Amino acid sequence: MSTATDGAITVVPANQASPADLDAIFGSRGNAAWCRCQWFKIRDRDWQDEATEERAAALREQTACGDPDATSTSGLVAYLDGEPAGWCAVEPRTAYVRLRYARVPWRGRDEDRDDDSVWAVTCFVTRTRFRRRGVSRALAAAAVDFARERGARAVEGYPLVLRPGERSTWGELFVGSVGVFAAAGFTEVTRPTPRRAVMRVDFP
Repeated sequence: MSTATDGAITVVPANQASPADLDAIFGSRGNAAWCRCQWFKIRDRDWQDEATEERAAALREQTACGDPDATSTSGLVAYLDGEPAGWCAVEPRTAYVRLRYARVPWRGRDEDRDDDSVWAVTCFVTRTRFRRRGVSRALAAAAVDFARERGARAVEGYPLVLRPGERSTWGELFVGSVGVFAAAGFTEVTRPTPRRAVMRVDFP
């Protein structure tokens, strides 16, 4: 599976990426390097007990990076002109322990929290020098195809809502923006808080 934007961006399942490529995307400093996309995987009470090295090891195991024959993986990796540029987490919604107890996914709608057929896009990471070049949009679009090809009946995300002229820190935007999801065909279904939306694609 791959997608292209302007002939420059290619997206592959994370197990087809090497551990070195994944490390290059997450880096060695800042929120992404510290979290390693484990925020939604670990309960509040256990979060502080996990060292950064343990989170990195968990991500390698979850992605099966470097093992193109793996039967499952937890996300997608984007390459821009052949260089590792970005990451997106996409799995069945039930894989994200913290989502089960968060208010954003559930407020204002009646959903089965144990439904494995609904997938979720929870996190984006783009390397600094590749930002504003369409990497997140390519990843979001690829996540839709990735979930559909693996039998999902729907895929959803929980992006940040920015008012006109409002700016955010990178750390806030790890969940993606409304614009990124809308460009990939997601439709807003609820607005559980003023700054967070639930956006979704339902498959026939």
